[in-house]
Amino acid sequence: MSVGFQLGGSLFTQRLVRICVTCIGQQGYRQLLPKSRLPTCALYTRSFGTDPKGEKGENENGSKTTDNLDPSPQTLTPMHTQGRGLFGKRRPLSPLERISRLLPQDSLAPELLALREEENPEVEQGEPDGVGVQKDHNTSAASVTETKTHSSQGEVESAEPQVHIGHDTVRPREEKEEGTVIDNTVLEPNGCPILSEVTNYSLEEGYVTPMTPTLLPGEHLLTFGELLLAEYRKKGRVEFRKMFQLQDGQRLQSSWGTIGHSDIVGRHAGDFIRTIHGTPILIRRPNLEEYVLYMKRGPAIAYPKDASMMLMMMDVTEGDCVLESGSGSGAMSLFLSRAVGSKGSVMSVEIREDHHRRAVLNYNRWCSSWILRRGEEWPDNVQFHNSDLQGASLLLAGRGFHSIALDMINPQLVLPTVTPHLHPGAVCAVYLANITQVIDLLEGLRCSALPLLCERIIEVQLRDWLLAPAIQKDGRFCRRKAPPSARNQEEGENNKSDEEKEYTSSPEPAPYGSVPYIARPHPEQASHTAFLVKLRKSQE
Repeated sequence: MSVGFQLGGSLFTQRLVRICVTCIGQQGYRQLLPKSRLPTCALYTRSFGTDPKGEKGENENGSKTTDNLDPSPQTLTPMHTQGRGLFGKRRPLSPLERISRLLPQDSLAPELLALREEENPEVEQGEPDGVGVQKDHNTSAASVTETKTHSSQGEVESAEPQVHIGHDTVRPREEKEEGTVIDNTVLEPNGCPILSEVTNYSLEEGYVTPMTPTLLPGEHLLTFGELLLAEYRKKGRVEFRKMFQLQDGQRLQSSWGTIGHSDIVGRHAGDFIRTIHGTPILIRRPNLEEYVLYMKRGPAIAYPKDASMMLMMMDVTEGDCVLESGSGSGAMSLFLSRAVGSKGSVMSVEIREDHHRRAVLNYNRWCSSWILRRGEEWPDNVQFHNSDLQGASLLLAGRGFHSIALDMINPQLVLPTVTPHLHPGAVCAVYLANITQVIDLLEGLRCSALPLLCERIIEVQLRDWLLAPAIQKDGRFCRRKAPPSARNQEEGENNKSDEEKEYTSSPEPAPYGSVPYIARPHPEQASHTAFLVKLRKSQE
């Protein structure tokens, strides 16, 4: 215990001695400081006033002297002491001051200004900029007055206030009106430049006006009511794809952020628009193939790869009259409508009412969007009927068709009804999901003795591929290895002198044909969709 007490007492004594020595040294330094008059690096601010007494001040002796522009201890306030007035306790504002500060200065009556001066004789209203400094060492009111500048020819009175910091003079920033242009730079009301793309804005008469986007002949900007496709790719792979209709007040929702529909209107198709998180999203118009894949469905659709092959089988041209059985979701009806054109016609028959209603809605939705994107109407050449084709003899009475498309579970049941209305030598294309349906169809043809010849039974398969240049781990392109003859020539080039290399070599980072490519099948492949049967009508 005694050892612990002695050790604690010695530490306390040592700390007390150190504090005493430090205090004595500081007192000695303070006594020598006014004698040495060492230069200090403190910042000073010039004090100004707007009251009638502001032009003259009082010195230390009490006599009035004229305001001197040279920085001196009487007119300069250290920056470390200015905060006491600016951030210290201030006098509360009176109700008159609160109301008068909300009104413009020009709208105040002279009586109100006089009353305001009587109520607050020491503090005057500052400049509109809100720039103010201390009036003297003992006051904390902030005000700015006009000062005089010296020149070699004489004194010239300045029309704008100045602020002295040290020995430098700083002019307060001028007020800029909204849309003013200085040196081809558009400024906001606070004086900051407006950041805008040159292609989107033009300067006319000192204001910012949106430039009209340059449109090619036949091009139309995006408008409300159109069907659009949003797409985001990362490293060449599609991460997000969504079809939507442009509507006022709506937003495009995605895992990468949202985009307001109002931000898309007026843009070009194919522009990249960033979400609220900064992710660029490609906005473009979908083609008919993409619309069929992303539209609302009832039953399964005829996929574009199969529909295109059926059109080739039937040899559909402009002006043809085509019969379709099984409207489904309206995919095949749209492809047939485009193929026959405005001079042709398509009769689409569906036995189920819900499927019929869905096909009509999808068809009308595409037609309404087509008017907005192209400025012309889609050909109104499809007639939808909710009926059973097996007993629709009256519906087909007096009609002849250049080709027939059947998308049904049991097509062999309607063949006796539709075959008489098919032109001789024309083709009937049948869309079947599995091979057992194909067997039932051929068995029905064998038993019915119809004048139909089965020419082909095919399955359409598509295989997507990935093809990209070979890239190293550091991000640089891989280089092809030169053949032996080229290698020898390259070694000879390396043996040349530096002067010869300067004139003969032409270094290029990746010249044409020097980068190898890697090709492989896409990991996501389309599976089986349907079997297509081609039947041709022949005369016995």
